[in-house]
Parts: sequence; structure tokens; C-alpha cells
Amino acid sequence: MNSIIGKPIAAPPTTALAFFDATVAAGFPSPAADYIQNTIDLHERLVHHPAATFFVRVAGDSMVDTGIVDGSILVVDASRNAQSGDIVVAIIDGKYTVKRLRLVAGQCELHAENARANYPPLRPSEDLQIFGVVTSHIVEHVRLPGSSRAKKRSSSAP
Repeated sequence: MNSIIGKPIAAPPTTALAFFDATVAAGFPSPAADYIQNTIDLHERLVHHPAATFFVRVAGDSMVDTGIVDGSILVVDASRNAQSGDIVVAIIDGKYTVKRLRLVAGQCELHAENARANYPPLRPSEDLQIFGVVTSHIVEHVRLPGSSRAKKRSSSAP
């Protein structure tokens, strides 16, 4: 992981966005309502403790089996107590990493989740620090190269 994107700040004014209160089929299409039934506030949905919430960009592929891919943005709550089974941002030897926290025989282990790679569990010494618990992640979907309508991403995009 490269860096923390932002420091906690006072909750900014929020904007309610259109929300279709229906599911979208990922298989064959089904008829759907063509009107907006509700709104959703992403800040309210993703940021439960504004003073302790950070956003971190992921670099690497060790957590792809959880849906966290290279470039994902993690929503990290530093106020939550990490428990075995949580995905956490940890600090080991001054470097940030995202892994699944497991307690094995009373010892903390950090596990990658990528079946295509053979990442061994990390068994850090006493200098393991849990920065926070990952509560959500954001993946930006872009058009695949080679599409006739592919657009270049703006340089101001995260």
C-alpha cells in the first residue's frame, strides 16, 4: 500500500444521490422499475466514525479473493477493535499492509487471500500495529482497452 489518502476531517456536507431500490441481475436481464424510489448518502453509508475514518489506496494483489484489487480504495475505521477474521490495515516495520487478521494458538497472524499466489502468513513480532479495520472498499471500473469507445481517464481522477 502506498499512502493514506486523507486525514480525518469534520463531516462535510453530504449529497443524497439517486438510488434505485431494486436489485440488478448479474445474470440474465430482468424487468426493473424505471424510476428512482429512494436516495443514498454514501458518506452516511461508508463512514461510521468520521474522526477515525481513513481512505487508503491498495497496491498489490495479495487480497484479490476478497475483491480487494490493485488500485482499490479501502475505507478504514481506526476506532474499531480488530478481531480475528477482520480485514485490517496493519503496520509492520513501518510499512502498511492489508491482510486478514487471524488468531492462531494465541498469536496474531496476517493472511493474504490470493489463491493464485503462495503468500505465507505473516507472523510479526511485537512491533505489529493494527492501524484500523477495513469496513468497505471501492473499486473503480474502467472500460477495457481495445473498446472502440474507450476513453482515457482524466488526470484528476484518483
